[in-house]
Amino acid sequence: MPLGRTEGVDQDCSVKEQNGQQQQNAGGGGGDNASPCVVLDGPIIVGAGPSGLAVAATLRQHGAPFTVVERSGGVADLWTNRTYDRLRLHLPKVFCELPHVAFPPDFPTYPTKHDFLRYLHSYAARFAIAPLLRRTVTRAWYDHPASLWRVTTTTTSSSATSVITEYASPWLVVASGENAEVVVPKVKGRERFAGEALHSSEYRSGERFRGMRVLVVGCGNSGMEMCLDLCEHGAMPFMSVRSGVHVLPREMFGASTFGIAMKLLRWLPIKMVDRFLLLVARMVLGDTEKYGLKRPKLGPLEIKNITGKSPVLDVGAWSLIKSGNIKIVPEVESFSGNGARFVDGNEMAFDAVIFATGYRSNVPSWLQEDGELFTEEGKLRSSGSSSEWRWRGPNGLYCVGFSGRGLLGAGADALRAAADIAGRWQETQQAAANISSV
Repeated sequence: MPLGRTEGVDQDCSVKEQNGQQQQNAGGGGGDNASPCVVLDGPIIVGAGPSGLAVAATLRQHGAPFTVVERSGGVADLWTNRTYDRLRLHLPKVFCELPHVAFPPDFPTYPTKHDFLRYLHSYAARFAIAPLLRRTVTRAWYDHPASLWRVTTTTTSSSATSVITEYASPWLVVASGENAEVVVPKVKGRERFAGEALHSSEYRSGERFRGMRVLVVGCGNSGMEMCLDLCEHGAMPFMSVRSGVHVLPREMFGASTFGIAMKLLRWLPIKMVDRFLLLVARMVLGDTEKYGLKRPKLGPLEIKNITGKSPVLDVGAWSLIKSGNIKIVPEVESFSGNGARFVDGNEMAFDAVIFATGYRSNVPSWLQEDGELFTEEGKLRSSGSSSEWRWRGPNGLYCVGFSGRGLLGAGADALRAAADIAGRWQETQQAAANISSV
């Protein structure tokens, strides 16, 4: 069967030849597909973010076909539509490159959001990756008798008419990411708050908050940087901290903190590297607990390894916390019409509230796979010491971008998954060729 050819199926998914239908990305671009069900030669990749693009690019390198489905209107939806203006990569660019393509040499060490988007669009163009856009996956399940994954998508046209299409393939790559849906905590009285309340995904700049008292709920990298941005635009930020947090300098001894940690981990146990990082952090930053930021009992790398939660790499907020320009407040107990009450009993008035409370995976809402690879919360299930289970599951199921190791980990998983799929695809092509020659 030539590369790029797709077989279509009718309503009950019994196979029938459809030679004119091309598999998107195997030999050309996308486009609306009116067929009720389409059987594909290559894998279905759900998600056109960095993880999905990395898998597709590597499959392209192997000469294997693929189809990418994406619910938004373009690649890298999170970076395009749900990030603030001043955002930069928190790690040096060398740790954030996707497989096969380095960042341009003129990019800064810490590329801006716009630099990264330029890189991703160039990456997609280079490997001729044209996702099928505005296709929301509503269900994916494994058909054991047919040995196929069946993926149902819904597409809403300009006339608001929904088109439901089913794709079928021996392989399914889940690359929709750990940040698919926003997380907003349920706090008593939130509906009574009269000021503006928004999630960090809606925040762009502190300019429109000038002169306002703003409560930022959450003390991760985004919460810290939004507080910095608010200060620089003349707002008065208050950061609500619920639990312990590790704050580390972004660089130590003129080098990336992350890079130093990665080198040390080659030779030293994680607990020893954590002790080193915390010792240097105290020398550079001082005692964070003195200013209301208690450190967790476990070290920053150990927490990252267990939970996937990253330490805060300071880009300027810490000095403003020490100076009192960013004020630390406890966990919010409830909201009132003009402010919030905290767990220590104190109350304060605010003009706006920003929930920098992160995101979650939406995989459990559409993937039916008996919990062998994903938990009910959409996190990758641990499987002892086998690294294989970080990217491959049963029956041709793969996941990329769920290991909690950022872009570097997603790239590594993409290389493994794509190589495995390409090998299996080549076996099917050879078997088909052998049959046809008989």
